[in-house]
Amino acid sequence: MKVHAPEAILPTLTATVAVVSLAFWLATGPPSDLEPRTAGRDGTIDRAGQTDRPEPGQPIAGPGTASDISGRWPGFLGPGRDSIATGGPPLARSWPDEGPPLLWSIEVAEGYAGAAISDGRVYVLDYDEEAEADTLRCLSLDDGRELWRNSYPVVVAFHHGMTRTVPMIVGDYVITMGPRCHLACWDAATGKSHWLIDLERDFGTRVPEWYTGQCPLVDQDRLIVAPCGDAMLMAIDYRTGDVIWQSPNPRGWNMTHVSVVPMEFQGRRTYVYCASGGVAAVAADDGTLLWETTAWKEINATSPSPVVLPDDRLFLSRGYGSGALMLKLVETDSGIEAQSLFELSPKQFSSEQQTPIYRDGHLFGIRKIGAKTMVCFDLDGNEVWDSGSDRFGFGPYLFADDLLLILDDDATLTAAQATPAGYKRLARHQVLSGGHDAWGPMAIVAGRLILRDMTRMVCLDLRAN
Repeated sequence: MKVHAPEAILPTLTATVAVVSLAFWLATGPPSDLEPRTAGRDGTIDRAGQTDRPEPGQPIAGPGTASDISGRWPGFLGPGRDSIATGGPPLARSWPDEGPPLLWSIEVAEGYAGAAISDGRVYVLDYDEEAEADTLRCLSLDDGRELWRNSYPVVVAFHHGMTRTVPMIVGDYVITMGPRCHLACWDAATGKSHWLIDLERDFGTRVPEWYTGQCPLVDQDRLIVAPCGDAMLMAIDYRTGDVIWQSPNPRGWNMTHVSVVPMEFQGRRTYVYCASGGVAAVAADDGTLLWETTAWKEINATSPSPVVLPDDRLFLSRGYGSGALMLKLVETDSGIEAQSLFELSPKQFSSEQQTPIYRDGHLFGIRKIGAKTMVCFDLDGNEVWDSGSDRFGFGPYLFADDLLLILDDDATLTAAQATPAGYKRLARHQVLSGGHDAWGPMAIVAGRLILRDMTRMVCLDLRAN
């Protein structure tokens, strides 16, 4: 009798099972309750269908009308890009038990995108999850009702929120940077699209892990962005979308969550950027690379922008177990050098998300490590005071009418007197019940403060009676 070896039987048996299984599947069909995978909903991005640049649609009108309230908060960190409001009415030094009056409230997609304000209009770059589209919304400062919205299709998966940036308003134009580095220009009054640039597709940008936090800068009548792909920085005619100059990116550094900062050095306008591998500056007129340093590299993520200080100094900070660094620019025979003056340990100062404020010859910011207190320190790195028992989180802060307004993680708003002489809390209230991850930049115009948590944006009336 002939005996078959097991290794000879196994292929035949496997093939038989496969044929029977296939026949059964064809006869019965796939389960009726299966749904196709929707790209982005499982935490992944399917770029196969996004090789073409997305096309914005036509504006959709809403029921709102523009307010006649004057005042501007035209972009990231306000008019001076320094988190300091200028002008405006006196603000209340105390609030009723129910907190400052709520003027309006809207729902927003999960994220941290802040508002820009001009001509009685509020602009926020939101995300329409149903349409899968970055959506610029124009609201009335009076009541939050929508004047118009316009969008372009892009899949954005939830990853610690989706939206992160603040629009830039310049004249009749609004410039936005979407989560996946789509740079777009819109008509401020009508919402009509003027142009769109896909930095990832067109200029080799690598989208940061938690999407971009870089907010557009318009300076000297040009739009300045840091693609950190084919070019480190780039100047664009914001009216047409035409590229004016591109700076080199010799080390192949990538984009971070930082925004570009203008700086004067010995009478020359420059732009400073903290990229993944270091800090660099280029000339404003032609994009020439002027200096770079690897003394400050990205660790996990870098979000706070550089703070420009007197005497050609730059203050840099970040979180994730790192601290802060003070640089000083010096002209040498070989060119401009960025010299390290001193470092602060994480326990002395670290800021994971927000950019510290320079005011009255001092720096103000919330340190992440330890008690999470608001601290004031001089430009030599010496701590002057901290806020003691008043402790905060990762939320934003700004100065208005000599008040320091601080938003905590759970949307608790604090108003305090804060000068180099000391800190004194004046009022505190949780302005969004059940709020969480209230990290988006705030904006204030004419005593109306706009802030948000993860899913809601509100406008509060902080004016004194």
